[in-house]
Amino acid sequence: MMKLGVLDYGAGNLRSVLNAFDAIQTHADLVTTPSDFDGIDVLVFPGQGAFGDSVRILKERNLWQPLKDWLAAGKPYLGICLGYQLLFESSEECPGVEGLAVAKGSVRKFDAASGLKIPHMGWNVAQWAPEHAAVWAGLPNPTHVYFVHSYYPEVQDESLALCRTDYGTSFISGIARKNLVAVQFHPEKSQEAGLTLLRNAVQVLTQA
Repeated sequence: MMKLGVLDYGAGNLRSVLNAFDAIQTHADLVTTPSDFDGIDVLVFPGQGAFGDSVRILKERNLWQPLKDWLAAGKPYLGICLGYQLLFESSEECPGVEGLAVAKGSVRKFDAASGLKIPHMGWNVAQWAPEHAAVWAGLPNPTHVYFVHSYYPEVQDESLALCRTDYGTSFISGIARKNLVAVQFHPEKSQEAGLTLLRNAVQVLTQA
């Protein structure tokens, strides 16, 4: 039986994420210690909060290195919000703090001078890439999903793009590759569309 682990470092929106997995009949256990990584098949990182604070807390709880090792080994990973942003090399939010550097690129802040409301909060559309159709199977293209963020990754490798979103600028709001799916929006807050995405992502990751 496939085992899902949700990384708990004290800052994620865990209850709504766990409820979402319950809704798709997928049990998830919390990962709170390094040894918890050993018993799972898919790691879910539903991070929220500041980039630098999250790195610090993960290191303090001895979860940073197991997380890096998990990704370096190419094991199945599902990232949400900050769990997406931390995959990149750095963030304007916390200069000098290194991310997981799984994907090339840095995290930028939306331009307040453009008149945009920051944070970007509420429903917006994800325009899906046909190359990753298995992840968004059963969803319309585009799909309305729910966002809450002030920063977005500037992805260097366009081939990773799972979906794009426009908010003052066009940005890659999700990436996918073998054993990895990560999105800026919150599937657990995106109603039925979000549940469909989570169901698809788990299926894709466990078959990779």
